Amino acid sequence: MVIDGCIVMLDVDFMEEMVREKGLPEYKPNLATGFLTRAVESLAIKHNGVVIFGLDYERGTEEAVLEFPLTSCDELRKDLDQIHNELARMGFSISIVCLDGYVLGKKANTREEAYKGTPWRKKAYKELLRIKRKLHAFREENSPN
Repeated sequence: MVIDGCIVMLDVDFMEEMVREKGLPEYKPNLATGFLTRAVESLAIKHNGVVIFGLDYERGTEEAVLEFPLTSCDELRKDLDQIHNELARMGFSISIVCLDGYVLGKKANTREEAYKGTPWRKKAYKELLRIKRKLHAFREENSPN
């Protein structure tokens, strides 16, 4: 059964490069992924959300999909901005999409189901990919050659 709510997708940008540049551990929580694990968990608890995919205590959370029944993106904006700002303070960038729509509120069995399992998830995922492509293009244009 679907219900009104919102979908949130978060993905730390350029994580592979940041791991190399900063000498961070790749397969256990680091500064960014450890913070994001705690932040995603707190966000879900605070707003009665469901972590659909991505919360990883053993390796740290690099990406996550959450659904919030009976909640709008406006209600999450301040908390999502705080996550963005805290990661920026640490020297990391994160892409965040929040889309009002219909949610299932049920944990996904696979990554594909998490990102494409419903029309609203698919729409949010397309927006996340658009943002990430734009960010990558901007970085390439502005990198010293």
